[in-house]
Amino acid sequence: MSAAEQIPDQRRWRADSVDTTEVRVAADAARLHVVRSVVAGLALRADFDLDAADDLRLAVDEACSSLVRLAIPGTRLVARFQVAPDAITGKVTVIAAEDAVLRRDTFGWRVLTTLVTEVTAVARTSEHRTGQLLEIEFVKVRREAIP
Repeated sequence: MSAAEQIPDQRRWRADSVDTTEVRVAADAARLHVVRSVVAGLALRADFDLDAADDLRLAVDEACSSLVRLAIPGTRLVARFQVAPDAITGKVTVIAAEDAVLRRDTFGWRVLTTLVTEVTAVARTSEHRTGQLLEIEFVKVRREAIP
């Protein structure tokens, strides 16, 4: 059974959820500490164990670092988190140049996929006049909740 098959739909991103925390910071590596702190705090308040909270903090760092390197200077990084009883889902997005490619063959990507239960990356057309939206979405399921 793949990791994706282990995650029921209610643990994936839900656009209708009112329990969403959103953080917007400059797409700059110096600002990533804010996003790391937010996700760790959410995990601890949701009674995830310390290891899971640290995994999420490191996963957010890897996801954000990968995207910030590709972001158009002067734009924002947007991180959204949803907390469910057994999982935390995160989406991190930046505006990047049209030709920017998020590589999935790097050590950082390998670390990210090891720290979370599921991770995906997509590129979408930007609503802005230039660039594209690059997005990494991940889910961290409590160990006890994985069959």
